[in-house]
Amino acid sequence: MSLARTQSISLQGLRGELVDIEVDVAHGLPSYSLLGLPDAALNESRDRIRAAISNSKLQWPNKKVTVSLSPAWLPKSGSSFDLPIAIAILLAQGLVERDEDKKRVLIGELALDGGVKPVRGVLAMVIAARDRGIKEAIVPLSNFGEASLIRDIDVVAVASLGDAILWISTGQKIEQPQLSIVMEEQSSCDMSDVRGQDSAKFALTVAAVGGHHILMMGPPGTGKTMLAERFTTIIPPLSDDAAIEVTAIHSIAGYVSQRGLMMTAPPFIAPHHSTTVVAMVGGGSRTIRPGACSLAHRGVLFIDEAPECASGILDSLRQPLESGIASISRAHGTVTFPAKFILILAANPCPCGRFAGRGRACECSSLQVRRYMNRLSGPLLDRIDIQIRVEPPTRAAMSDENKEESSKAIQRKVLEARERAKARFTQFPFTLNSEIPSELLRTEFRAEKNAMNHLHQLLDEEAITARGFHKALRTSWSIADLKSLPRPGIEEVRMALELRQSRS
Repeated sequence: MSLARTQSISLQGLRGELVDIEVDVAHGLPSYSLLGLPDAALNESRDRIRAAISNSKLQWPNKKVTVSLSPAWLPKSGSSFDLPIAIAILLAQGLVERDEDKKRVLIGELALDGGVKPVRGVLAMVIAARDRGIKEAIVPLSNFGEASLIRDIDVVAVASLGDAILWISTGQKIEQPQLSIVMEEQSSCDMSDVRGQDSAKFALTVAAVGGHHILMMGPPGTGKTMLAERFTTIIPPLSDDAAIEVTAIHSIAGYVSQRGLMMTAPPFIAPHHSTTVVAMVGGGSRTIRPGACSLAHRGVLFIDEAPECASGILDSLRQPLESGIASISRAHGTVTFPAKFILILAANPCPCGRFAGRGRACECSSLQVRRYMNRLSGPLLDRIDIQIRVEPPTRAAMSDENKEESSKAIQRKVLEARERAKARFTQFPFTLNSEIPSELLRTEFRAEKNAMNHLHQLLDEEAITARGFHKALRTSWSIADLKSLPRPGIEEVRMALELRQSRS
């Protein structure tokens, strides 16, 4: 029989599709045809597979070889199809014993000497295979650690094409590496390192409770970056499911080996202000990679010197901030990555940074200051729940006798407040105050009557927008949770409005 079939996975964002690889070896002039919308890397697989088969002491068919990747409408990219195509060719020639009953996928790039090289996104591929009822996944040896994070599927690591053939033909147990899951190193930073800045720390605590976005405005050297870098130490660690989801995104980007195998701490992503839109939200021509906002999923996206970003960079975050996903459209389709992150922006009050500073004269004209601040667009700022001004610390705050609250102590408060919110949301599909839908804020989760009247009055006076109305109400719930109150009152609403408007 000259027809054989194997299976693999094609990634479309974080979602994987099962791909059937059919190979027909027929009489005719020697040729190789690859069908099913392959990209350039996949079209080049012919020469890699031919060399790998030959150097593994096996025979390349001197016949007409047709390889079909189905579904044919789905674009396929990358070199992860090398191994399943090679095995299908050998199966079609009868050089490998068939095992028709086994539901398995094969993933791996072939080296010219027959070795199996690692590929990106193996964790997401194994998750997709498991969800589609696949019982076994053959992966490169270097990807064995991340693939083994997934339960309910047998993972077999192979170092070469010969190892894969031996396993498929005989079921002979290949010596597997000792599994030692490496956890991401926890940050050594602590909130107690920051002297003073009590109001900024309180704002960050409120942001951690409800998952609110925050803008910190202040002169250089006041501790904005230090505060942002320590924010992940006061938010809860990732759950098991969230850790796997975050690790899968970083696997697609190729960062798993750089940032630890299993990411248990919320990611902290800080792109430079000279970054591009593609680097920020993701993209690419045929192979679409996640951007900074998706790499920060379930963590923090920190942008320092935010007004220095090029035009359109910050505004590209408006859609992910609202929907929690980054949607990237290209001619061949649309790919989505999850992007639920907490955005922290840091900015100087003017180009020279000394605007309204104590004892320091600002050299910027009023026009320069306006132009500088206008780089943060109104629609973007309207999506930022907390906007605070960070002042230089006082001499008393810098004193060694001044004991600062540790990250562990603040995190305990955040965890307790989140538990209160979680108990309140047991009947709803969300767990954070920042995720409360607008319609529920007007029905199920209203503040006290006098607090609602105050917000409605500000809305009538056009002092706040409709979005600002809902943002302030969500923030007031986080403040109420910190205070162990059953419902926000007028004081909590005023504090929320002050946090939202105190950058000026």
